Amino acid sequence: MIKNPIHLRLEKLASWQLKLFMVCLCERMYPNFALYCQQMNSSDDKIYKAIIDLNWESMLVKNVKINFDGQLEKLEEIIPSVDDNSPYSVYPAIDACEALSELVHSYLSGEQLVEHAIAVSRISLKTIIELESAKTGNDLSENELKEYQPILDELDVQWEIYRVLKNEKNQDLELIKGLKNDLREEQISNIGVFLSSQTEKR
Repeated sequence: MIKNPIHLRLEKLASWQLKLFMVCLCERMYPNFALYCQQMNSSDDKIYKAIIDLNWESMLVKNVKINFDGQLEKLEEIIPSVDDNSPYSVYPAIDACEALSELVHSYLSGEQLVEHAIAVSRISLKTIIELESAKTGNDLSENELKEYQPILDELDVQWEIYRVLKNEKNQDLELIKGLKNDLREEQISNIGVFLSSQTEKR
């Protein structure tokens, strides 16, 4: 796995900043899960989306009460399993679920948020690396990873989110809304899956 210098910087962020960093990355992985559900004619993507929505709500609505234990149970029920007939999209879909699980666990544990944030960051990068390995049949060396454009693009996105957050001392609602709206308007995942309006409305 390529080393990501941002992981050291995440230690300087407050709890709400770390949670926002994670939900942003999970939002970007949502189209990967939605694509898998579309291929399998499943509506589980609606459950995933609802859990993400609750995470955004937890940061936008003061003193909102959310049963994260219940949300974790719902998430665990929709994690795909792999068999001989599974399309490749099952793997990015599983990664998306693992990332969201890290986010939900960060609410339940109330501690070690940095470790959860680093895990989500690594999962997003892992999805990109494994897709390239699947396409080429070869594992990329660390030097190749450093020059692989999709990895560089992902690192740029993670750094940009960090830069937006690092100077914010208070939980700014307009900042949170802005990040949420920007990600949902783009609707493109970390591996380039585009979430069409047709897919989202299924």
